[in-house]
Amino acid sequence: MLDTKSTSLTNSTITYIDEGEGKPIVLLHGFCGSSEYWSEVIPGLSKNYRIIAPDLPGHGGSTTSLKNYSISDIADIMNEFLGELDVEKVTMFGHSLGGYITLAFAEKYGHSLNGFSLVHSTAFPDSEEAKQGRSTNIEKVKKDGIKTLIDGLVPKLFSPDHLEEQYIESAKQIGYRTPSEGAIHTLSAMRDRPDRNSVLEAASLPVLLIAGEKDQIIPAEKTFSVSKANIKQTIIKDSGHMSMYEQPDELIAVIKDFMENI
Repeated sequence: MLDTKSTSLTNSTITYIDEGEGKPIVLLHGFCGSSEYWSEVIPGLSKNYRIIAPDLPGHGGSTTSLKNYSISDIADIMNEFLGELDVEKVTMFGHSLGGYITLAFAEKYGHSLNGFSLVHSTAFPDSEEAKQGRSTNIEKVKKDGIKTLIDGLVPKLFSPDHLEEQYIESAKQIGYRTPSEGAIHTLSAMRDRPDRNSVLEAASLPVLLIAGEKDQIIPAEKTFSVSKANIKQTIIKDSGHMSMYEQPDELIAVIKDFMENI
């Protein structure tokens, strides 16, 4: 178990992991996850880099007094958080929800980035069907609590080949610890987020787009939405939406390769 720290901000308290030395990398986890999502990759990466992995607001040990917050609001909190740590420039890797926040961060605080990456994420907004699904899940959490949502969500995150693995139970246990209020506010923020393909199109920084070969949530074509010389596209074989569990060594190698050019 990696040691966690905590810091108080204007409207939030952020719990986080801070390991290693060197160029700083920020790892943002996905919906109903926590910094624990990265537990298989942090030891390998922290040998060469400073790894900062926060629990996002309303997830894990992090709290916020904000209500009805947007993805952009979470990016603001992350900016304040990095300021509190006195970190001027980072390379940010965002998994799924974390990717939506990474794009919003790049849009507002690009001067604080050396580069950024979407890990099993997309710049596209939700489809109308997906928006309805978010609203349905909000009502589900209000009615039944978090456990029913997590039990339905987590198996879909993994490749069909990995459904018997113990890390599914690990992901469920992390999900169960997500406060219902945090899940509800975040579902609303994801549902209402705008199209941010323009951020990828305008980016001059190094960008890494990572897709899972067997991702049932966000297929590769949704991740690889913009092609440019500064944007690298990588598919992780035999992985669903959770390469940090399914193929951690491959994900570490892909991140290290990208960081060599930062």
